[in-house]
Amino acid sequence: MARNHRGAVHLADKFASFADHWAPRRIANVNDYTIKIVKLKGQFVWHRHLDTDELFLVHRGCMTVRYRDRDVVLRANDVHVVPRGVEHLTLADEECEALVIEPACTVNTGDTDGEMTAEQEPFI
Repeated sequence: MARNHRGAVHLADKFASFADHWAPRRIANVNDYTIKIVKLKGQFVWHRHLDTDELFLVHRGCMTVRYRDRDVVLRANDVHVVPRGVEHLTLADEECEALVIEPACTVNTGDTDGEMTAEQEPFI
């Protein structure tokens, strides 16, 4: 896709371009994967992605990936992969900025529908 050939993507500028939480924005495509950015604050919903792993990379702040049996705390520059099919939720006490890498067709709420489900994320 031509969008990947525009030049460097400056993450701070991209994060500054929106304010809403839990509303991912696409910033690049790599093969069949999409690189998304998202601002997290509060708690997301319990869900799982049956067919794909999900990678989180924290740009700024701190977030937690909660599993039924443990929590994984991520700070700036930390990476964590949620294995496919594993139920989890994400949360952040204070605003956190993160990158999410997953197949382009992945729905943010996985197998759980609801008001937090993002339709087609905009490309910024």
